[in-house]
Amino acid sequence: MSKAASIAKVSTKSTFHLMWGLVISTVISSIATIFVARLLGSDLYGLYGIVLVSPNLIGVFRDWGINSAMVRYAAQYRGEGRESEVRSIFISGLIFEIAVGLVLSAVCFGLSGYLAINMFHRPTLAPLIQLASISILAIGIANAVTGAFTGVEKMEHNSIMLIIQSIFKTIIMIMLVLEGQGAAGAVTGYTAAYAIGAASGIMLMYTIYRKLPKPGTKKLEIKAYTKTMLIYSTPLSIANIISAFQGQFYAFLLPIFYVKDNSAIGNFGIANTFVVLIGFFAIPITTMLFPAFSKLNPEKDKKDLANIFQFSIKYASLIVMPVASLVMCLAQPAVGTLFGNSYSSAALFLALLAVSFVFTAFGGLTTGNFILSQGKTTFNLCLTLVTAAIGLPVGYLLIMQFGVLGLIITSLTTGIPSLIIGLVWIKKHYGLIVDWKSSTKIVASSLTAAILTYTFEIALPFSNWIRLIIGVVFFTLIFIFATLLTRTLNQYDLSNLRSMSTGLGSLAKIIDNILNILEKIMAILKLDVQSP
Repeated sequence: MSKAASIAKVSTKSTFHLMWGLVISTVISSIATIFVARLLGSDLYGLYGIVLVSPNLIGVFRDWGINSAMVRYAAQYRGEGRESEVRSIFISGLIFEIAVGLVLSAVCFGLSGYLAINMFHRPTLAPLIQLASISILAIGIANAVTGAFTGVEKMEHNSIMLIIQSIFKTIIMIMLVLEGQGAAGAVTGYTAAYAIGAASGIMLMYTIYRKLPKPGTKKLEIKAYTKTMLIYSTPLSIANIISAFQGQFYAFLLPIFYVKDNSAIGNFGIANTFVVLIGFFAIPITTMLFPAFSKLNPEKDKKDLANIFQFSIKYASLIVMPVASLVMCLAQPAVGTLFGNSYSSAALFLALLAVSFVFTAFGGLTTGNFILSQGKTTFNLCLTLVTAAIGLPVGYLLIMQFGVLGLIITSLTTGIPSLIIGLVWIKKHYGLIVDWKSSTKIVASSLTAAILTYTFEIALPFSNWIRLIIGVVFFTLIFIFATLLTRTLNQYDLSNLRSMSTGLGSLAKIIDNILNILEKIMAILKLDVQSP
């Protein structure tokens, strides 16, 4: 087995373990979201969203890139046979995140009154912001733990943590809202769930930690390894802070410009909830690309690097692009089925937000991970500065004029220049390019299926949930045949996918059966091409 094939197999297994955790935890959390959103209505649900803006914005400054450094060095040291040093990476990252999280939680707690009264013009939110400030620390711990799991490719532990968190979130939020606690109950459930999830994550991380080889010296060199990670992550941290601040800054502007209307913010929150469905597929791929690329040396593994770069884009696109297109064309019946008619704008917001995943076909999920895996954090910072320089002024103007629509338009467009620059830089320095022909076919197949599905489902004289089910089946059939007819997917790809899935146990048999069916369809249509 080639190095590329071996890495692809391990990454596929880790991606699967992360995906099932995301799916289960999100389904459980969605129960809470649906119940709470229906019980609160768009106005109070918008108020709940406003409360979380402050801890999310202040929490931006918690990310010093330590969790990314944990992933990189844990993967690198394991690849180099230095597993005893992974212990120091784990503990150093966790201590750093706890220290920074405590400071920022205190800052948010102290600023709660000022933010509620002077910025949001809603004085009653002050105690709720104080409560939500605890989530800054809890999320920091969870991020460090996730970095540890990702670095050693034990994503099943991360999935367990996510499921525990979602179960408590659902139980506590629904219970408190039913008791009449309103937005306060929702905030309490949100905060408590993250705290419980972080505690469970630490315990799960310990089960991995104790199995790692002990270092030659008896004590862990926390200071030295923290310094090593910070040297790598400082440019990355600045980039992360700027990038995250940009997104939270947009969210911060909404309640300022919507002083008397929480409804639009509530609709936007519901739309973001649905975008998580696409995240089922995008997040695991993005997460596991980083350690996969980190294992490869650009000088010694040129061929493997080129293969993984192109295949990561193609296969990520084959998964993410049709899901995003499906969400776009069925946004209205999906929102109507789960949330009724009180969130009238959510479907439009959702359809527009899903457009951002189209960039997956052109390296949107791959480019940043590749740049970081090669240690080029300074260049990554430059790309972030380009995006921020465009996004902050444009975002302010568009949000001021068009509200939520302005925010969405900003998020869709301001990252395009950085993506183009990143692709050109990768081609120049590493000779890696996107398979543009393949990407174009994937986009064309997905959008064709979306357009035909939308045209078909809006003409159906049925209720939302029936239109939704019929639409999903119709889209799936159209997309499969479109990808086969355009030779977007060929027998060479099916062989790769079969090889990559061999580490998935019983699921590999199901995937193999699906691939066999596709092969038979290709034979019937005489599309038995072995390679592009």
